[in-house]
Amino acid sequence: MDILQIILRDYTLRIVALGSGILGIISGVVGSFAVIRKESLIGDSVSHSALLGIALVFLITQTKTTEFLLFGALMSGLAATFLILFIVRYSRIKFDSALALVLSVFFGGGIALLTYIQKIPNANQAGLDKFIFGQASTLLKREVWMMGVLGIIIITLIIIFWKEFKIISFDPEFAESIGFSVKKITMILSGITVATIVVGLQTVGVILMSSMLIAPAVAARQWTDKLSVMVILSAMFGAISGILGTILSSIVSELPTGPMIVMVISVIVMISLSFSPNRGLIWKYFKERKNQKEISEDKILINLYNLAMNHKELYHGHEISAIKPYSAKVKGESQIVYILQNLSERNLVQKDIFDKWKITEEGIKYVQDYFGKEEE
Repeated sequence: MDILQIILRDYTLRIVALGSGILGIISGVVGSFAVIRKESLIGDSVSHSALLGIALVFLITQTKTTEFLLFGALMSGLAATFLILFIVRYSRIKFDSALALVLSVFFGGGIALLTYIQKIPNANQAGLDKFIFGQASTLLKREVWMMGVLGIIIITLIIIFWKEFKIISFDPEFAESIGFSVKKITMILSGITVATIVVGLQTVGVILMSSMLIAPAVAARQWTDKLSVMVILSAMFGAISGILGTILSSIVSELPTGPMIVMVISVIVMISLSFSPNRGLIWKYFKERKNQKEISEDKILINLYNLAMNHKELYHGHEISAIKPYSAKVKGESQIVYILQNLSERNLVQKDIFDKWKITEEGIKYVQDYFGKEEE
């Protein structure tokens, strides 16, 4: 209730939480395509490259007007993106190498210009470095409105080009074969990605923006195999991390908003990686244990079947030492007995009065049906 009262009473908190939530939604939607296309690192490269444009625009205009600075970031990000695509297309340099090359040049140039700006006797230069780590607490109502308008435009474009973006994300060769201009569609998607990164620069900064672009999509990917569901989940995770991170940073003193947002989405990613069905690490662990148990049971049952087929008496009992197959991952007689007891509950094996084990008629039929063995 205290947290709810803080949210209701604090106007600044509501504005910042709204802006962070909008950023999370946009990042989640656009980042889904970057993850599916296996171009997750392009967000890192473009966000770092934006710093050069911010510094250049400030040197030209000598003003810290947000719209001007973000326009510079947009131009720099677009230039970096198209330069990466150009290098990959017209040279033998691989995609990851092109990313590293462009990132280092643009970000290094941006840092150099910021260092030069700090030495200029100009009072307007103060606070320009907030774009490196972000400063969500300085968001104004008009800036949130601008983020909202840009977000509507970006999501509208994604809806319009949904079919095209989907097909080039999964099978660009097929898209080319049926007449789609993969190059043009890729440029549109890249432009949308750059615009999304620019929207989040003031909130989380050039360094952490790549996390906001990729982490919600990575978390959503663990829960579904359908792109539309993934996009919706990614937007939800992004919004939750933005709002919750803002609230936590306001409750706990001296916690910066941008890094706190990234920490929240990181927790969501860890939960998704651990507990999601089909892909979660914990689910995979128990599934692997179950599969190993079934494999061990089948191997022991097949060994009993072979012993029965090679004995004068079909239902003759056998010692534990003779039953254990060499390829089964079982340790000690106690584990073999445990497996035999499980098979006994399924009426596939039976224990005789001399503590020996034998295969049942139902067990023989099971082996013959499932493993194609014929009775000798």
